Formats: sequence, C-alpha cells, structure tokens
Amino acid sequence: MIVALSVGVSAYAAFQVPVWCGAVNRDGRTYCRNNAYGVLMGCSKRQHRWQKIKMIVLRSKVGNVGRSVFPTAKEKFNGALAVGGLLSAVAAVIVPVVTGG
Repeated sequence: MIVALSVGVSAYAAFQVPVWCGAVNRDGRTYCRNNAYGVLMGCSKRQHRWQKIKMIVLRSKVGNVGRSVFPTAKEKFNGALAVGGLLSAVAAVIVPVVTGG
C-alpha cells in the first residue's frame, strides 16, 4: 500500500502538478512562463515539451537544467515531493525484504 501511494505522489508531482513551463525561450536568456502540468512536462508548445525532456536526458549544462526544471520555489518543492515519494517507495520495498517482514 505504501509503495502504491509513494509512486502515486511521485507521478503526480512529475506529471500533473500545475507549474510554469520553464523552457528556454528563443533569446536564450529567459524562460517560458506559460502554465504547464508536472515538473517534467512543458507547456502547450510542442518544442518546449521536447526541450525539457531533452535537457533532463542530455544534461548539456547542469545549471540550465536546474533553472529550467525548477524555475521557482513552487517547482523546487514539487520536485522534492517527487523525489521524497520515490525514496519512500524504495524504502517500502527494501525494508521488508531486508528485515524479513
């Protein structure tokens, strides 16, 4: 039960929570402030969705990835929520295996 809830929290934070897009605009210095859903997803512009996924996978510059994925405190909190949910899910699977319960 804990594993399912933890995975659910992580999925919600990664793909459904309302946030800013945060993709890099054409000028290369500013970030998109359109509404998006999920820390990992971009706004309604197809290029922005691909750009955010590409930045996470390729990681050309770590600072740009951090600013793009987490442009405001709200996104940083949602990212921490997603990571916490994943850690909780891992702990819920590993602890019973290690302790035999």
